[in-house]
Amino acid sequence: MVQIKGLKCFQCENTYSPEKKLFRCPTCQVGLNAIYDYDAIEESLFGNAIIRGEFKRVEPYHWKYISFYPIDDVKKIVSMQEGGTPLIESPKIAQEVKCDDLYFKYEGANPTGSFKDRGSTVEITRAIEQNAKTVICASTGNMGASVAAYAAMAGIDCTILIPNNIPDAKIAQIYAYGAKIIQIDTNSYYTVQKLSEEAASEFGYFLLGDYIDRIEGEKSVGFEIIDQLEWKPPDYVICPIGTGTLIWAIWKAFLEFKEVGLIEILPKIIGVQAEGCAPVIHALKNDIIDIIPVESPKTIASAISVPDPITGNGALMALKNSQGDGLTVTDEEIIQARIRLGKIGIYAEPSGAVSLAGLYKMQNQWDLHDKTIVCVITGHGLKDTLTGYDIRRSLIKPDIYALKDVL
Repeated sequence: MVQIKGLKCFQCENTYSPEKKLFRCPTCQVGLNAIYDYDAIEESLFGNAIIRGEFKRVEPYHWKYISFYPIDDVKKIVSMQEGGTPLIESPKIAQEVKCDDLYFKYEGANPTGSFKDRGSTVEITRAIEQNAKTVICASTGNMGASVAAYAAMAGIDCTILIPNNIPDAKIAQIYAYGAKIIQIDTNSYYTVQKLSEEAASEFGYFLLGDYIDRIEGEKSVGFEIIDQLEWKPPDYVICPIGTGTLIWAIWKAFLEFKEVGLIEILPKIIGVQAEGCAPVIHALKNDIIDIIPVESPKTIASAISVPDPITGNGALMALKNSQGDGLTVTDEEIIQARIRLGKIGIYAEPSGAVSLAGLYKMQNQWDLHDKTIVCVITGHGLKDTLTGYDIRRSLIKPDIYALKDVL
């Protein structure tokens, strides 16, 4: 199986040995990127042109791309058939935004309802490989539910730390999987994340979260997009940014497919954050490399309300190196995008609808004619129903109809 050669800081670019089992750069306290021997991967995966062709013909699913994950023992894989999520074409919205082809990568179809399952299957597998008995993780909801589910399947104990401001539905889901929930009196995900790191160190728990193994697992979103488009990369991939982990993972997937000769052209990456919590977009627009934490984040998109994203520098790198861009959207724009998705049959949580909200704004700035675009919808609508808010404001009509007119 693939072996990590080194860990490289997104900011200072210092490289560390993977044996150190670092979660952050000791100097910068930001995330780390795993470095591989891609010549070895290419040789093991595609010994000849026939094998390469056979690989391409296999239906897309998460573990198809195991050669790009840091897994040592395939017999210990903990899976719930994650991945292989639908890539849904939408001619109607494509016509609205005046692009050639538009697709939605609907991650709500994963076992626990979000893209987080792709990272959890790799993280929990790694935990099992190392004989972990208890895992701990900080979460704004989706990752906690995912980790709790996979830990339950693996038969290991799980503790999830959460901030105050996460939807009740996500707390209920975590609880349903039997995890121990500890709610910290703060709205800051960063604070909760640091506490989880300290607790893991003090009590000997196996730490999970937005670190190396999760990034590597979430690459399969990018792998599948290319695969499902029959190996023809789209022009743009639009993705919400929370911790920055997913958008970096998607960009890294494209880089790796290019490195081993599966594609020749790289898509442009468009990152979208909520206006009330946009540290990465702030850094991009001000041409700075430091991600300045947001003091008081405020947005309905709770899953991406991350004031100090650990992989923020990676997200920034993806936007710049892909010659892409970044946008912010208001809560009202997020609500409207969510409603529009519902009208084509896709139910997304607010954070998941952020990519479409970004596309609507993007159409006023870019010429999208003849372009193929993929919007990543990160989570199912049942994750965060915004009880009553969008229904009262946007769906109930002021007109009073007689019952016979309705029927």
